[in-house]
Amino acid sequence: MAMDFEIVTDSSCNLKEEMIDEFGLHVLPLTFMVDGEQHQSYLKGQVTDLQQFYTMMREGKVITTSLPNLADSEALLRGLLEAGRDVLYLGFSSGLSGTYEAISLLCNQLAAEFPERKIFSVDTLAASGGEGLLVWHAVQKAREGLSIEELRDWVKQHRLNLAHWFTVDDLMFLWRGGRVSKTSAWAGTLLNIKPVLHVDDEGHLIPMEKVRGRKKSLNALVDHMEKSAIPPVADQVVFITHGDCLGDAEYVADKVRERFGVRDVVINYVDPVIGAHSGPGTMALFYMAESRN
Repeated sequence: MAMDFEIVTDSSCNLKEEMIDEFGLHVLPLTFMVDGEQHQSYLKGQVTDLQQFYTMMREGKVITTSLPNLADSEALLRGLLEAGRDVLYLGFSSGLSGTYEAISLLCNQLAAEFPERKIFSVDTLAASGGEGLLVWHAVQKAREGLSIEELRDWVKQHRLNLAHWFTVDDLMFLWRGGRVSKTSAWAGTLLNIKPVLHVDDEGHLIPMEKVRGRKKSLNALVDHMEKSAIPPVADQVVFITHGDCLGDAEYVADKVRERFGVRDVVINYVDPVIGAHSGPGTMALFYMAESRN
């Protein structure tokens, strides 16, 4: 069934290009700077070489990030409204970025200008594959025939069922991004301590536990899924995103298949804007849970 409205999201959803095309989604690209040169983290039809991006990070290039270009974002939203389409914007967690605030403000301005159209925005309180998986579920619901208002309410009602569990390989990137203290970053690096983190109900990144060694941190992600995933777990679609460590992503995917009988696992890269803060070796697992904890 075709949707009678448009879903807009942003590049931090980390959805594969094929899904974006299949679902007819509109993606607002966040921007990042490498050595003073500006790049967009998503360009329709153009595959960003993310391996190269993570190689630059490993080489110590300084990367900074910023919001989507507001003029471009306005042009996209205005174009949809002028074409007679209603719009639902599902945005990157306000607990991690100013993106949602900026775009929802834009949506409110356009709503006043186009009173005959519906334009709604929802803070997903999610990031990376968590945001992407919530958008994936929203598309399925829209295809079932939910109206734009019903879908807006469904996303608000279920966004805190989207569990994010992840680990990083190098704590120094989280320290640079202000997510952990310098002392704990240094201590963790020296002792091979790997943090297990999640995104909480306010959409913030929170370290939850520490384990020693990479393999244990990967297994911990799957252990958390066992504790909280909504049954029947085998029927869930599970998303995994990684910071240029495909082997580790495949390892976690295999564990998820073995332990829960999950058939549908989607693996993709962490985009440059999130990756700039979490670093190469980021590994994240996303699924529907009773609660995020």
